[in-house]
Amino acid sequence: MSTIRDVAKLADVSISTVSRVMNSPESVVPEKRERVRQAIDDLGYRPNALARGLIYKETRTAGAVIPDISNLYAAEVVKGMEDMGHALGMNLILCNTDGSESRIIRNLTVLREKQVDGIFFMSKPVTETYYEMFRTMKIPVVLVATESLVYELPSVKVHDEQASYDALTYLAGKGHTQIAMISGPIGDTVAGLPRYKGFRRASKDTLGLVKVGDRVEFAPFKYQAAYEAMSRLIDRQPDLTAVFCASDEMALGAISLLYDIGLRVPDDVSVIGFDNLKIARMSIPKLTTVEQPMYEIGRQAMLILQKLRNSEPLEQSRLYLPHRIIERDSVRAI
Repeated sequence: MSTIRDVAKLADVSISTVSRVMNSPESVVPEKRERVRQAIDDLGYRPNALARGLIYKETRTAGAVIPDISNLYAAEVVKGMEDMGHALGMNLILCNTDGSESRIIRNLTVLREKQVDGIFFMSKPVTETYYEMFRTMKIPVVLVATESLVYELPSVKVHDEQASYDALTYLAGKGHTQIAMISGPIGDTVAGLPRYKGFRRASKDTLGLVKVGDRVEFAPFKYQAAYEAMSRLIDRQPDLTAVFCASDEMALGAISLLYDIGLRVPDDVSVIGFDNLKIARMSIPKLTTVEQPMYEIGRQAMLILQKLRNSEPLEQSRLYLPHRIIERDSVRAI
């Protein structure tokens, strides 16, 4: 294995000159700097990632800032990022934040110190604080499964409002008129609010309903929260025939509650989810759902980052990937 001494000998410079090329290349005259770089390439010398980054102005790493890495949705998106990153020679550093602002700031600080070549910021709104950190880092940032209408940052996701609109339209096309929704928190501008807005707009366009308040329960995107929300819905709307849930995990919570109170899915109540996680195929009944192309979202995010790193133009700054309804066994026609 080659050493820094070998590099210095081949380039006919001192070891200190090699070190300066790695740490402050602008302090070395161009002719010597180029000899050192050529010697490094010829010998296949591998300094640590940070030192290599100082030489070539890149570390070939990107940081992914993720609220919950244990989330099945996030895991599939990350897999798409990593697979495409592997093909492009990029490595990924995963930063789990649990949705904590202080942890997001700390992780961004660490990524800046690691001199990553780019950031993937996933599933959270971009605040002024985060944006200022992005700006000072002076590296490409790609928003994944989120977007910003305030700051000029490229993003890749599905059109959540339209996907939700299509879910209710699908249920209405099956003959359902007594349709309710278990929505994510309305304060969640990434997924909760747009999916609720899609349901509300479709209810007006398809069912002629101006107000949908009694037909909606808001809850965190969690199984147990949806289980409890389904209980409140069925108490308030005992005649409902279909429920749209803003995530697959929520849909499974709703199905479990219906089962526990003696109602069958889909014979008594139809249920449609959102995401198309792997568990949607494993549930009983198998879950009809709105599919997000999670793996492709990850792949496209990495491709966008690569274009930004290469100063290539983007065809569009906000990329919306297509969604579709996956029909299984949890919805029936009436």
